[in-house]
Amino acid sequence: MRGMLAAGAMALAVMGCATKAVESAAPETGAWRSMGDVLAQSPASDWRALDPENTLYLELTRGRVIIELAPAFAPLHAANIKALAREGYFDGAAVVRVQDNYVAQWARPEESRRQIRAGRATLPAEFDRGAARAPFRPLADPDSYADEVGFSDGFPAARGGGRIWLAHCYGMVGAGRDNGADSGGGAELYAVIGHAPRHLDRNVTLVGRIVQGVELLSALPRGTGDLGFYVSAAERTPIRTMRVAADVPEAERVELETLRTDSASFRALVESRRFRREEWFASPTGRINLCNVPLPVRARNG
Repeated sequence: MRGMLAAGAMALAVMGCATKAVESAAPETGAWRSMGDVLAQSPASDWRALDPENTLYLELTRGRVIIELAPAFAPLHAANIKALAREGYFDGAAVVRVQDNYVAQWARPEESRRQIRAGRATLPAEFDRGAARAPFRPLADPDSYADEVGFSDGFPAARGGGRIWLAHCYGMVGAGRDNGADSGGGAELYAVIGHAPRHLDRNVTLVGRIVQGVELLSALPRGTGDLGFYVSAAERTPIRTMRVAADVPEAERVELETLRTDSASFRALVESRRFRREEWFASPTGRINLCNVPLPVRARNG
């Protein structure tokens, strides 16, 4: 597929504070806390465990890339990707493209394509959804690509015109497609490994984000072919397998949790990054971009 990238049931109810913008008034210097302080002082209730049924383990020869799926935004694609993983479709696939400051893409190379059994080759696009059907906590800061940006259940998101969609921040994972909006389905996936290509928002179905191991993709050699594709099989990074975490024996799982984006700790984290009071900073800035807000992940009970 070389068009674009070779170029759902009511979701969680909107929380009471979900439409309130994250505070943007400059904090008193004495009240400011660093991000490290915020995380160290965060209560356990401000964290949520990753759901093994919606977590993928992409196994490379150099290690494991862990992906959290976003079925609230792309239910058809999330279900299809899990079906593909469970039928072993990605076993023996490869990273076929690494374009500098853009994306890393994996798929079954053309010479090893095989018939899809349990999953589907293509699906209707899931570029956005009704805004009332997803929780959303907006940032106060303006954005160039949307009326509002913020976070929805742990994912960077944007909304406008009664719609909400995921944003192409670093580490986000999407389903490659050709020119037709319904020409992808998750058999080819990519991860953002460079400066956020927000122009892709609402043009590709985003299916989740990498929560651990993104460096295993971002540090790969860049492809020398058009759009960063590798020109020979020898250049590709093989994929051993991609599995749903729920199917992996518990002893082999990585138990992770992520900071809830509807929590007080996350609000404090945003302010710690908007107003930089560390000694090094000559200016506290007072602004932040959606894709510059960290989404912390840690080992459970860590």
